Amino acid sequence: MSATGDLDRTTPDSSRPEHTRRRAVVAWGLWDWGSAAFNAVVTTFVFAVYLTSSSFGPEGTVEAQLGWALAAAGLLIALLAPITGQRSDTSGRRKLWLAVNTYLVVALTAAMFFVRPDPSYLWLGLFLLAAGNVFFEFAGVNYNAMLSQVSTPRSIGRVSGFGWGMGYIGGIVLLLIVYFGFIQGLFGVPDEDGLPVRIAMIVSAVWFGLFALPVLFAVPEYRGAGARREKVGFFASYARLGRDVAKLWRESRPTVWFLLASAVFRDGLAGVFTFGGVLAASVFGFSPGEVILFAIAANVVAGISTIAVGALDDRLGAKPVIVAALTGLVISGLLVFFLRDGGQIVFWTAGLALTLFVGPAQSASRTFLARIIPPGREGEVFGLYATTGRAVSFLAPTMFALFVTIGGAAAFGILGIVLVLLLGLVMLLPVRAAQERLKD
Repeated sequence: MSATGDLDRTTPDSSRPEHTRRRAVVAWGLWDWGSAAFNAVVTTFVFAVYLTSSSFGPEGTVEAQLGWALAAAGLLIALLAPITGQRSDTSGRRKLWLAVNTYLVVALTAAMFFVRPDPSYLWLGLFLLAAGNVFFEFAGVNYNAMLSQVSTPRSIGRVSGFGWGMGYIGGIVLLLIVYFGFIQGLFGVPDEDGLPVRIAMIVSAVWFGLFALPVLFAVPEYRGAGARREKVGFFASYARLGRDVAKLWRESRPTVWFLLASAVFRDGLAGVFTFGGVLAASVFGFSPGEVILFAIAANVVAGISTIAVGALDDRLGAKPVIVAALTGLVISGLLVFFLRDGGQIVFWTAGLALTLFVGPAQSASRTFLARIIPPGREGEVFGLYATTGRAVSFLAPTMFALFVTIGGAAAFGILGIVLVLLLGLVMLLPVRAAQERLKD
């Protein structure tokens, strides 16, 4: 790649290994395992739920404030992710910025210990959660960009699936520790002043910090084509980004179309987990304990399927895997809706079928993009990947709420999520997947 940003894929990239090194792959996957501390414990099941409890304010008010805080974080991510990715490419410090952003998340997670269950601490909690989201996404941009450094064109699907699977399974292990050890009191932590949740944040920070270390030692710093591009200032990076996106549109249009299509179906995938617990409780009568059991089962199924399907990604290509997964999601979602009168057995079967397809779609989406990114542009394009995802992150929640309003019952929200997944599938179908030559 020339300093002017030529998109020629034939430029040698010294950062891509000739053979897959198991040690590097395991180290890379352990970051995903550790990151579940933030994904599962902080943002999904524990700290975010703690912040929206009655201890911090009246119902409805704290949820709205949480939404505004995360919206502000999303805006910052959308504006900054491509630039931070681009600059880590050109500086040749991709691993350094992965470390910086990761340990900022670790520090912010540990600081959540100081958020006491009192309204005066709400804004501290919201700030820590929003800032954690920003730096976690920045870390994810560099982490995803490193996929090409730990895999070959022949193994990229298996490696990506391994990473996603490690994330799911790591989340389950930590959730079990946190739920039974702290929330249920197995470790004898006093159930006062929010201590079970607050100490769980310390454990989560240590968990992420420890499991993020191997990748920093086992994977060499990036020294590929992107590091040979001319370095520019921060604001000049936006001008370069504009030129590069225009060049992508002219010379690698499938990349742009895939970014748009994946943004839509990835929001639908997020909606499956975001609203799964709500639907289990409100439509199928699951108790809180049963919801947690289903969440554990769902993550186990998603993790195993993601690891297993990685080999198909390498044999068939990413697009057939994504199309099959999205088709399975649409069918499973419709089964959940139309058979909802059948009781909990319907959700345990069709609902788990939904999670069976989520992980493979997420993993194959990452490998599809990794295969078509011009060498040296991984950080920048994965930054765009994060940005486009954030740009449409309102879709699944909006369609869920709209269908619930129209149908007059929570069950109709299923159709809203299915519609988002179907729209993403339709947008993906015309995207050319000329990736076979990369398997040679």
